[in-house]
Amino acid sequence: MPERKRTYYGVPIGILMLETYFERFNGDIGNARTWPFPVQYKIVKGASPDRITSLTSTDFLQPFLDAADELVAAGCDGITTTCGFLALYQRELAGHCAVPVATSALLQVPMVERILPKGKRPAVMTFSAEGLTSKHLESVGVDANTPVIGMPPASQFQRSIRAGDTSVTFETLRREVLDVATAACKADSSIGALVLECTNLTPYSADLRRALGLPIFDVVSLVHWFHRSLRPETFAQD
Repeated sequence: MPERKRTYYGVPIGILMLETYFERFNGDIGNARTWPFPVQYKIVKGASPDRITSLTSTDFLQPFLDAADELVAAGCDGITTTCGFLALYQRELAGHCAVPVATSALLQVPMVERILPKGKRPAVMTFSAEGLTSKHLESVGVDANTPVIGMPPASQFQRSIRAGDTSVTFETLRREVLDVATAACKADSSIGALVLECTNLTPYSADLRRALGLPIFDVVSLVHWFHRSLRPETFAQD
């Protein structure tokens, strides 16, 4: 296959980014320090957290298609996004783009369901349980009966992201996330793993693992897997 024409080289992952203004801590998909390989960001204008978490149709699809086209034309070999709610557009984006697309950490849920011990199931931890509908889940092959753990609407976590408030401390957000997850897992003993829909939850993945003793899957685990498919490791042969 002939090499594509490119504007830049050596950037395997292109990231469609919501138009946001809250602080993205190290571990967040939108913080470039999170990645040990090059990534390229493209902001989708008008794609605010409020707008994207209230989507129930493909009404706002075209701006994402256009932005993905720009990343691919410039040189990216795979596309992902900074919001798990874009699972709603997985089929449309993958069908449109000339490169593979992995929109959301939710893509991992069917796989996680199959690796857990008998009697255990994955739960989805999300920015907003109210906004995450069966349409989002079905778009990436997730059983609609999968438990969903949402950050409370009145939480600093939700408020700071919606308002673009950079004053909320990492520790405040960490404590909220741990409290919500711990309470949910205590209430449902069938939960055997968490899949973090929200890309802004990933800075707390290690804390969740220590607190709950469960496997944690997030957008970082997804993108590392995705990247490995685009840049397989070369092994020295004796």
